[in-house]
Order: sequence, then structure tokens, then C-alpha cells
Amino acid sequence: MVAELATRPQNIETLQNAGVMSLLRPLLLDVVPTIQQTAALALGRLANYNDDLAEAVVKGDILPQLVYSLAEQNRFYKKAAAFVLRAVGKHSPQLAQAVVDCGALDTLVICLEDFDPGVKEAAAWALGYIARHNAELSQAVVDAGAVPLLVLCIQEPEIALKRIAASALSDISKHSPELAQTVVDAGAVAHLAQMILNPDPKLKRQILSALSQIAKHSVDLAEMVVEAEIFPVVLTCLKDKDEYVKKNASTLIREIAKHTPELSQLIVNAGGVAAVIDCIGSCKGNIRLPGIMMLGYVATHSENLAMAVIISKGVPQLSICLSEEPEDHIKAAAAWALGQIGRHTPEHARAVAVTNILPVLLSLYLSTESSEDLQVKSKKAIKNILQKCTYLPALEPFLYEAPPNILKHVVGQFSKVLPHDSKARRLFVTSGGLKKVQEIKAEPGSLLQEYINNINNCYPEEIVRYYSPGFSDTLLQRVDSYQPLTN
Repeated sequence: MVAELATRPQNIETLQNAGVMSLLRPLLLDVVPTIQQTAALALGRLANYNDDLAEAVVKGDILPQLVYSLAEQNRFYKKAAAFVLRAVGKHSPQLAQAVVDCGALDTLVICLEDFDPGVKEAAAWALGYIARHNAELSQAVVDAGAVPLLVLCIQEPEIALKRIAASALSDISKHSPELAQTVVDAGAVAHLAQMILNPDPKLKRQILSALSQIAKHSVDLAEMVVEAEIFPVVLTCLKDKDEYVKKNASTLIREIAKHTPELSQLIVNAGGVAAVIDCIGSCKGNIRLPGIMMLGYVATHSENLAMAVIISKGVPQLSICLSEEPEDHIKAAAAWALGQIGRHTPEHARAVAVTNILPVLLSLYLSTESSEDLQVKSKKAIKNILQKCTYLPALEPFLYEAPPNILKHVVGQFSKVLPHDSKARRLFVTSGGLKKVQEIKAEPGSLLQEYINNINNCYPEEIVRYYSPGFSDTLLQRVDSYQPLTN
């Protein structure tokens, strides 16, 4: 009855107040096996509910009892006992440590070799939840000998067991290169890679997550993952119906691309950049984020790789994300990626500038509603693009709208381009650009003043004078003081 009541959150507090923990403990030793199992199940459901109840299980000295029984009892009891250990261990590193301290790991690892797949699954789940918290707990799980057995579990026929084992390997790998190496050394990568095309979406999520958690740490580990021939098969996951399969596939490709130009080039050659851009176009929100970052990482490495992103039409897609996405952290990632693409050469900067994205970046930088991170990333992206941009129609609006710290970069670009382009010099006068430059107040001797002087040197002195503020007043004074010649 208590086990049944504990399935509904509204009953939990009543059960707790009724002192149900102390009543359930002796039932774990009951002579009737079904009573033992149901008592364990009830404790698990209570401990699963919140950390206070999990704490009560630890304080009630129930864990040693469970660990002892875990080794002795039948499969139903083992599943229930492993469930309690998982329910306690999931809440915090301290509670997981309490599970470790009562000697649970060795017994859980023995359960990974159990004949019953349900027992294996319950044990793998508990081990994964303990390893999830931090590197120390993860190392304890490794030291107990769990990894080779988890690798065997992912080869079992049951889908649920495969999922939980892959998830546990992911949780172990994520903390450090050393832990990920342990998983690699147990031969996990080849088995994980073979399951990328498994039809079960929940399994695919876990497989892609585990491979990402391995690849993210170092070039060597990323190369291990690539050598398991995940390309081009992993690209099919970017078209999956399941949003999280898409997200995890993008994350895996990002974790590989970030390391070196060679790994990024390999992804480009496999068609990975175009596939990620399509994927970004087909989803929204956080599902897009890893793909956006992946394009930024690829573009960071070299001119050619950034050009590959441009040729695959990555810039318009990133511009859409920057304008459309409501969340600041996604806008910030798109701004960063656009800055990485535009920073290489004038050709790269022009490819970004023609999408009319610079005014959007400027308004995000100046907006008081933008997060600090978004302001910083937008400003950096503007500077990256401006410092290479020689496409003057994109620069001109900035003369009128940009704050001083950005304005100097804009004026600097004009001072580089105008001396060598007579058409641009004429256009700069007729569009009002030259007049605007004369109105800028620059500190004498500053870089900005130097840029303004360079621009003015491109024009005859009387033209510059004509467009300087106050020139019309000077002319009027001359009219006033002019004495006409009388006959």
C-alpha cells in the first residue's frame, strides 16, 4: 500500500510525517520475499522524490541492509534494491558518496553480470547516476570494474539495457580525458559507433551523447571517435525526426570540429557543414545551439574553412538565428560564429556584411535588454568584421549610428579604402559621408584623428573646407563684409 501511495507526489509528505521510513526498514528483512521487495520499492519511490527523503534513507542506516541483500536475494529484490541505491545517489554528490561508502559499487558491478537483463539495467542505471556527479565518484565506479561490463551490456539484445549502459558510459566519460580514455580502452567506441543507425531514437540519443563526451576532451580522443568511421553515417542523424537526436549529433560534430583544422576539414569533406546548416534551418531554440557553435569553430580555424561555411550558405542561416531567436545565449553564439567567419579577409567580411547583419549586431550591442555576454559577443563580432570590411555600402550607416568605440574602426576602414578607389571617393561626398566625418570630434593626436586626416587627404582642400561645420557661416560673413566695386 505504501509503495502504491508513494507513486503520487501529493501523498509523500503525509507518508513522511507518519514515520513510514522506520516502519519500512524492518520489512526489508521480512521472511516473505514479496514483502521485502515491496518495502524496497516503497523506499526507492520515497528516496526518488526529494533529497530530504533520500537523506532519511541514509540516516536510517538502510543502505548497508540493501547492499547485503543485493548480493543474496532473487532478481526481483535485486532490481528493487538497485532502484533504491539509484534513487538515493541521484540527488547530490554527498548522497552518492554515502552509497559508495556503504560498499554498494562492488555489489552493483556484480549485478552487471547477472543473468537477468532487468537486474543488469537497474545496476547500470545506479552506477551511471553515481558517476554523473563528479570525477571522483566516476573514478570510484571505474575502479570497481564497471566499464568493461557496461561495454558488454551495450552489446546485449535488450534496447532498454543498451540505452542505460550507453548513458552510464557517457556519464563516466564526461569528467576528464583520463576517464574517457578508460572507456576507450575498454573498446567502447567501436560498439557505440556501430549503433548510430539503430532505429530507436532514445538509444541514438545516448550513443551520440557518449561519443560526444569522449571526443570533447582532446585531439587524440576525437581522432579515436573519427577512426570508428562515424562519418558520413552520423550526418543522417541530423535529419532525424527526434529533436534530441539532432541536437546530440550536432554536439558530437561540434566536439570533433573544435580541436584542429584537419578534423574540421574532414567534416567539410564528408558534407558535414552543409548538413549542419540544413539542420539549423529545420529546428529552433536550444536544438540549434550546438550546430551554430560548430560553424563558428570550423570558421575559426582558417580562411578556407570559413569560406567553406560561406559557400554552404551558412551566413544567411546564422543571420536568421541572430534575428529570430528570442534567447540571448543563442543570439550570442550566432554573433560569435558570424564574427569568426567575417574576420579573415575582406572577401569573408563582405559575405557577412551583405546579409545586412551589422546593424542587427549593433542594435544588440547597444540594447540595454541584451545580456552582458550578448553585448560583449556582438561588439567583438562587429570589430572582427569591420576590421576586414572594405564593402563601403555596409559601412556607411555606421558613420551615423555607431558609438565612438566602434566609430573609430569604421572611419579606419574608409581611410584604408578611399585613397585607392576614385568611384568610392565621389560616392562618399555625394552620400554625405565626408560631411559626417568633418562633424566627428576626435582627440588631437588620437588614432581616430589620424584616420580622419587620411580621409581628408584624399580630397582637395576646398572640398573638405566646404563640408566642414561652420563653413556656410564663414561664407555668409564674407558676404557681409564684401564691399562691391562701384563704378
